[in-house]
Amino acid sequence: MQVERIKLIFNNNKERTLFGRYISNDHILPLLEKLKGHFQVSHIGNSVNEAPIYSVRVGQGKRKILMWSQMHGNESTTTKAIFDLLNAFANKVDDLDSIVKNCTLLIIPILNPDGAKAYTRVNANQIDLNRDAQDLSQPESIVLRKTFEEFQPNFCFNLHGQRTIFGAGNTSKSATVSFLAPSQDEECTVTTNRKIAMEVICEMNGFLQIQIPNQIGIYDDTFNINCVGDTFQNLGVSTILFEAGHYANDYDREITREFIFQSYIIALSYIANNKIDGNKHSLYFDIPLNQKNFFDIIIKNALIDPYEKLISDVGILYKEELIDGKVNFTPKIEKISNLENFYGHKFVDANGTIVETVNFDSISEGYENDFVLLNREYFSLKLK
Repeated sequence: MQVERIKLIFNNNKERTLFGRYISNDHILPLLEKLKGHFQVSHIGNSVNEAPIYSVRVGQGKRKILMWSQMHGNESTTTKAIFDLLNAFANKVDDLDSIVKNCTLLIIPILNPDGAKAYTRVNANQIDLNRDAQDLSQPESIVLRKTFEEFQPNFCFNLHGQRTIFGAGNTSKSATVSFLAPSQDEECTVTTNRKIAMEVICEMNGFLQIQIPNQIGIYDDTFNINCVGDTFQNLGVSTILFEAGHYANDYDREITREFIFQSYIIALSYIANNKIDGNKHSLYFDIPLNQKNFFDIIIKNALIDPYEKLISDVGILYKEELIDGKVNFTPKIEKISNLENFYGHKFVDANGTIVETVNFDSISEGYENDFVLLNREYFSLKLK
C-alpha cells in the first residue's frame, strides 16, 4: 500500500471525537454503541470498580489476532488509532477487504477502565496489569487471560504508549514508534514465533522509515514472565508490542496516532496476505534499541550557583496530571548535571547566565513551576 493512499484512509476515517491524551470509557461508549451495527461488541468483564470491559470482533478469517489497549490507563494513543481502524472497517474500505476476509480480529479497546478514568498507569488496586500475567490477581488480568484462552489467537498485539524520554538509539532522533518481539525465556532465544513477530515488525518498520526515518526503535527485550507479552510469547503465540512515542511538539500524540494507525494496517495486511514463517526477520536486528536520552527541555550552560560559579545543564520533564478532566503538563526539574549525552525536545542555551526560581532562589532537582528566571527575566517552561 502506498503512503499517500494509507494517509487518505486515515484522514477519511479518523474518529474526530477522540482527541488528546485523556481517553476513558466515557469517550468510547457512544462509539461502541454505533459500532454494534457493524460488528459484534461484547461486554467481557468488569474492572475493580465494576466498570465494563468490552471487546469488538471484526472479520471471519482463520488467522486470528487479539489486540488490547490501555492496559496502562494513561497510554491512550493506541486506543485512538483503534477507533480510526474500526471506522475504516465499518466504512468497508476496499483496501482492507483481505483483512476482513482472511483474519478475525478481537479487540479490547480499554482493558483498564479504572486507570483510564483516573489517568494512571495502574488499576484501582494500584497494580500494574503488565506485571500480573502470572499471578492473575486482578479482574482485568483475568478478563484478558480468559479472552486469550477462548479466542486462541495466532497473533497478539500488545498496545502501549511510551514517555518522551526515549530516543531511537543513541541519537538525537526521538522514538516516535517502537516495537518489540518479546522474549519467551531467560536466554532471549530467537524462537520461531519470535521470528514471525519480528518479520511483521520489519514490514511495519520499512513502511514507517519512508516518513519518519531513524525514528523507530526496539524496546528492551529483557525477559520477565510476569509481563503479558512475555507470557503469551512463552505460550507459543507470536506477540508484538507496539509503543506510541513522541514526535516533535506532538504532546497530544495526534501525529503519532496516525503512524500507529498505519502500523496496524501494514501489519494486518501482511498477516492477511502472506504465509509468514519468520525467514524474513533478520532486518529486525538493524532497528536501534531505545535509549533513555531525552528531556522535554534542556537548558544548557546555566549558572546554578553564582557564588561557586557553578555552570551546569538543567533537564526538565513534564509531569502529566489529570486536572478537571484534562491532562496538565507541569514542568519539573529532573536533573542538574552535565547533560552532554542527552537531547531535548526543546533546547535553550543560557550562555552562562543565572537560572533561578521565580523567588530568586537557587534551582534544585524536583522544582516545579511554569517559569524560571533566566538572567533575571521570566522564562516560560509551559507547554505550548
